[in-house]
Amino acid sequence: MDDLVVDARVTIPATELEITASRSSGPGGQHVNTADTRIQVRWNIQTSTALTEVLRQRLLKALQSRLTVGGDLILSCDTHRSQRRNREEALQRLAALVRAALVPPRPRKKTRPSAAARRRRLEAKRRNALRKKNRQKVRDQD
Repeated sequence: MDDLVVDARVTIPATELEITASRSSGPGGQHVNTADTRIQVRWNIQTSTALTEVLRQRLLKALQSRLTVGGDLILSCDTHRSQRRNREEALQRLAALVRAALVPPRPRKKTRPSAAARRRRLEAKRRNALRKKNRQKVRDQD
């Protein structure tokens, strides 16, 4: 198996990818009961040599919800009847996921509310205060 090229900066060595095959679920008749066509790809981000420390931290933050406690990213594919096609698709998905996670977040531009927006907000506050004031009991004035 060849190394997985994610982009110009990152190439994951084939030795870091753990690929296992298992029986797929779903329709397929006798074929599905005998062939190990589901592919699971496991890659540990924390121990990978393919990443600089900056890229590693960016990936760990971006993919935080998809990682195991040990820092493994696990993807599985069982859409095809062929183990080879499932392996190719799983590796493509891994590359696309890592590629998307490596894009640095765009810096937020500070904005200020317009004068009209401030005016609308204050007017809404006045209407709300008046509505609540009208709910109060009327007191007798002696």
